[in-house]
Formats: sequence, structure tokens, C-alpha cells
Amino acid sequence: MDGTTETHALSQDPTRAPFRDARYAPRALEVEQRDDVLILRNPTPYSTTVQTVTAPLARWAAQAPHRVWLAERDLENDGQGWRTVTYAQAADAVARLAGGLADLGLERGRPLLILARNGIDHALIGYAAMSLGAPIAPVSPQYGLKGADLTLLEHAVARLRPAAVYADDAEAFADALAAPFLAGLPVVASRNPREGDVAFEALLDSRPRPAACRPDDTAKLLLTSGSTGRPKAVVCTHANIALNAAQIAACYQDPDPPVLVNSAPWSHSLGANAILHMVLHRGGTLYIDAGQPVPGRFDETVRNLREVATTYHNMVPAGWGLLAGELERDEELAARFFEKVRVLQYGGASMAQSILDRVQAVAVRVTGRRVTFAAGYGATETGPTACNIHWPNARSGMVGLPTPGTSVKLVPAGEGGKFEIRVKGPQVSPGYLDMPEASREAFDEEGFYRLGDAARLADPYDPNAGLIFDGRLVENFKLASGTFVAAGALRVAAVSAIGGVVSDAVVCGEGQAGVGLMLFVDPKAAGRLGEDEAVRAAIREGLLRLNAQSSGGARVARALVLAGAPDAASGELTDKGYINQALARDRRPAELARLFADAPDDEVLVF
Repeated sequence: MDGTTETHALSQDPTRAPFRDARYAPRALEVEQRDDVLILRNPTPYSTTVQTVTAPLARWAAQAPHRVWLAERDLENDGQGWRTVTYAQAADAVARLAGGLADLGLERGRPLLILARNGIDHALIGYAAMSLGAPIAPVSPQYGLKGADLTLLEHAVARLRPAAVYADDAEAFADALAAPFLAGLPVVASRNPREGDVAFEALLDSRPRPAACRPDDTAKLLLTSGSTGRPKAVVCTHANIALNAAQIAACYQDPDPPVLVNSAPWSHSLGANAILHMVLHRGGTLYIDAGQPVPGRFDETVRNLREVATTYHNMVPAGWGLLAGELERDEELAARFFEKVRVLQYGGASMAQSILDRVQAVAVRVTGRRVTFAAGYGATETGPTACNIHWPNARSGMVGLPTPGTSVKLVPAGEGGKFEIRVKGPQVSPGYLDMPEASREAFDEEGFYRLGDAARLADPYDPNAGLIFDGRLVENFKLASGTFVAAGALRVAAVSAIGGVVSDAVVCGEGQAGVGLMLFVDPKAAGRLGEDEAVRAAIREGLLRLNAQSSGGARVARALVLAGAPDAASGELTDKGYINQALARDRRPAELARLFADAPDDEVLVF
């Protein structure tokens, strides 16, 4: 059988294809059984040499001064080509910016509030502040862009008490910068500075100041999502972030610096720590992607992936759903995307198996190999990476096993082998800013952080097979019959069963007779099907398949297709592309009433 024939045969059944080498280190696990509680530990050694976030910048500026650290679209040239900064250039700029920030009054313990999209200036001024021992507080741009409800930003400022503000574009954040709660604070702006603002370029003329940060200094104050109340400010020390990057690096035996295209926002720990700082720790190159994983704003991501051959690609599931369709349609894009990539990863939410299978099918068609699909697991409070998949994998829903140096406690939480996940390790935050009671309550009696999530063993008899995410405990609910509904698991199962027609689902039904789904349709998939009735038929067929394999709280009784898409401005769709289930339900009382009406209208699918 020649190579072409073999690749064709494998494309018909991608599960037979071998994996491309991901360069993983060997898997290691220690298991302790305490009655019905399990403790999983990863004993793999990891480096503790680097314990501040600025130390890797100094290292790579010396060892690879001309290597590009960050690249972004060149706005001075209408987005054609890339503006880049090398490690040596970045180290010099960070030292000069640190001197300028110190002159503005920034010092150890006094935060720099960041109102900015991802960008080179954002990264440089952030690392400059952290080099002084001053924490940075990058809040979601949604909090402060024109037209935003400034209530969340006002709450954040009251909690953070910043000493200065950085904005990438003072005009874009004009309303927020003019708000009374920011009055009197010095403002640094890269573009469109107002009268009295300090131009970013002017700070670069300052006298360089060497790094003075310490491992126990607070490096970042990152806000939680607020899905269970007002956002809290998570204290992320230099050691938390630096050691988590070392833990991730120890999962690999890969001497080559990674190359990424990524859009995950730096106001969250996934983008800020697991992406941006991981790239810095390993001396890699990050191409900053201004695209977003939503229809109409994903074309920029596709453009970037046409130009850059990545070695590692991480996106939220919503992005993978969109990319799968592009790869299936565009052979040139598929060839470029799979040219060098060794690891694919999703995070921020669970992903439907159907999306993963579609991407793998293209990989096999193009290369004759599968590419491992990893997933990380954790929270802002855990670095973020507490667990990840660090072995070849083609199964969705997995969260892997503890990263090196991490212990995971699994406490029984209901029937069916469900466990509550708790985490201990050097990456775990000491708690929340100025909230001692909430900080104490976040940990159990042994110092394990309670994430509020559920998991189960992929193989009940072999913990080495890894953990499967089983939903947020706070999102789960009971029907009127008392039947328990695992909302997170059902959401993923439903989207997967429908097979790409819908982009996401909101699981409803607390206190009702049965489960209802509010569904968001994927516009491109709907366009291919044509008529609305064809879309409804595909949804009905998928949910009938799901129900045939399910029982109790995993069966869907009703479904309603929603008009439009989740509303990012309201916080319904987070920066990471994950739907805040509780908020989505609260914002749609009329649709909920239709879904569970005694006599539902014709638009409601009834099963």
C-alpha cells in the first residue's frame, strides 16, 4: 500500500492512525486511598529555580536576544505584517517602563489597573509593574469599553484600589477613564492619550530600573468570573505563576521553544498565565490574535493561522467548532495548520466529542497522523493549571491528571462515581484580596482548595486513565421529581449529539418536570442546511439519539432555538467563550416561560 492509499484508508477511519509525537514526558501517578476518598499525586520533578515572573525574561534576553517573544498585527500598516519585539528589546523596555512607573508612584503592593486588549504594550507594561513588586490587575475589557455598564468596573476598582491605570487606547475606554471612581489616578495610554495622560512612548524614555520583585510578592490580582456572586480578586504571587509554568514545562521533553497564535484574554489566568507566561518561561514566540471565537470575528484568527505555522494551539471549544468547519472547507489552511503542530488543546469549557473528531479527521487526511488533543483543568485560584492531559489522547471531556508537584483530592459527591475536586500545590493562590473569611472557606481542613467542580474516573478501576470533568456543582440542579441533573455534562452531550448545528446550549429545568434546553445555532452550519425546518429537524434527530442512550436527568424533554448569539457585553458570554449558564437563564425569563409552558407554542420542540 503506497503512502497516498494508506492516508486515504486512515482518513476513512481516523481512529486507526498513529499519533504525531507530542514530546510528552512519561506519565507518573501516586494514588492514596482513604476510605472512600482518593488522593492523586504527580511525583514528576519540576524546576524550582525560577520563582519570579521576570526571571525568564532576563534569561532569554541573555541566551536568545534576537528571538521574537511577541508579535501583533502592525496597526501602523493597516494590519498588514507584524510588529514584533525580541527578548532583548523586551527586557530593555520593561526596565525603562519600570523606571517610569516608579516615578508615577507605583511601588510594591500598589496595583496597576489595566484596561486593555491583548497587545505588546500591554505585556511590556504589565511585566514592568510586576518587576517592581507592584501587582497588575488586568480586568476584562468588557468592563470598560464604550457603552459598557460600569457597575462591575466600579466594584472592581473599589476592591483593587489601584495606584495607576494603563489603557491601550484612551479613546476606546474614555467613559471608564472619566468615571469618578478613577478620578485623580495617573493614566498611561498607548494610543489617543487625553490631556494629562502619560503617553506610553514617554515612559520608554525613563531611566531603567532593575527588577526588585520577590517570590512572595503579589504579581497579579485576577478577578473571578462572578458566576456565583460579585467578582473576587484572586491573589497570584510570583511563585504561584512561575512554578505553575515550570510544572507545565515538566510535562514535556521538548527542547524547542513553542510557537503559538492565541487570543485568550490576559484578564483571565488561562491567557495570562497558561499562555502568555508559559511562552515566556519556555522562550517561545506568541503571535497575539485579535480574533474572537464567535461568528463574524473569527476570520482574523483564520488569517493569522494561514501565516503562522504553530507548534501548539489552544482555543476554547467555541473556537474549535468554528475552526473545524474552516479546516474541512480549506485544504490550503489545513495543510498550513497541521504543518508543525504537535499538541492541540482546549480549555475554558468542555468540548463536544464531535468537534474533536472532525479536527482529527482533517489531521489524518492531511498528514496521515492524529494530533493529540489535550485539555487543562483548573481555576484562577489554581494557577490556573492543576491537571492536564500529558499523554496522547483523542477523547473529549477529559481533564487529565495532576501536573507535576500537584495533589488532587477526590471526595465522593453523589451517585455514579462522582467526586468533588480539591487541589493542593505550589501554584494555588493564598486566597482573595482583603477577604480573609472567603479565603479560609475556600480551603478544606488539609489545605486543599475547593474548586466547586465534579469529576469522575475515566476508568473506575484505574486512576491512571485520568479524570473526566463532570460539571460545576453550582450549576447542577434537581427536577421536581428529585432527579439530579448534571448540567455541565448534559450540555456537552447535547451539543455533541446534535453534531455541529448548534454552537452551545443552556441547560434549564430546576423544579420542573423535565430538562429543557435553550440552543444557540451555529450560523454557518445553519446556512449549509438552508431552511429553518431543516435546522429544527437536525436538532430533533440529534436529541432523539441522545435520549435513546440516556435516562433520568440526562434526558431532554423540551428544546427551544434562540435567536442571535450569547451577549458578550452583558457577561453572558465570557471572554473565554463559555456561556455563564445561570446568567443566560436569568436574562431570558420569557424564553424560559415558553420552554416550560403547559401548552408550549409551535417553536418549542417536545420529546
